[in-house]
Amino acid sequence: MIARGCLHIAMAPAPFTVLFVVLSLLNQVFVPLALLVVLLQLFFLLFFRDPPRPVDDDVVSPADGVVLEAGRRISIFMNLWNVHVNRAPLRGTVTSMEHVPGRHAPAFREHGDNERLHITLETEHGDISVVQIAGIVARRIVPYIREGEVVEKGQRIGIVRFGSKATVELPDGATSIVSEGDRVRAGQTVARFG
Repeated sequence: MIARGCLHIAMAPAPFTVLFVVLSLLNQVFVPLALLVVLLQLFFLLFFRDPPRPVDDDVVSPADGVVLEAGRRISIFMNLWNVHVNRAPLRGTVTSMEHVPGRHAPAFREHGDNERLHITLETEHGDISVVQIAGIVARRIVPYIREGEVVEKGQRIGIVRFGSKATVELPDGATSIVSEGDRVRAGQTVARFG
């Protein structure tokens, strides 16, 4: 399954793939170009994939990736090979969405000045926020939700196109169960209550 709203990007290399494969059948000079565009097409299909994910208990990870920070805030770096569709960590109502323009520094080293989208959810456990952060290659954060909408835990909330980071600010009473360096998947438990 391709991420919502991204099929046109995922399939962008397809016409060139067909062209260079046909040309390579006519003349071997085009074989390296055909291989290059085939690899590019495969990369785009891999990057924009959106597989179904099981949803665990308590607070779940909004993203696939490596935990950079664990505590009251959990930051997850998504490299180019991770799925970049982000998910709601808890069930709740979207009370605010604030887009903040900014730089495009590498997401694993950014210090709060990259482009980002702050999403606040009002949940039965209190407010929780998810911040989608653009990286050096990422140029667009595409939300799938709107203010006032009720989202389910694990529901897709948006995508950050190309390398990026997602951060969760935990509500009171939640304790992180992950550590820096852990690999997590969207929908996997990252914090527990009590």
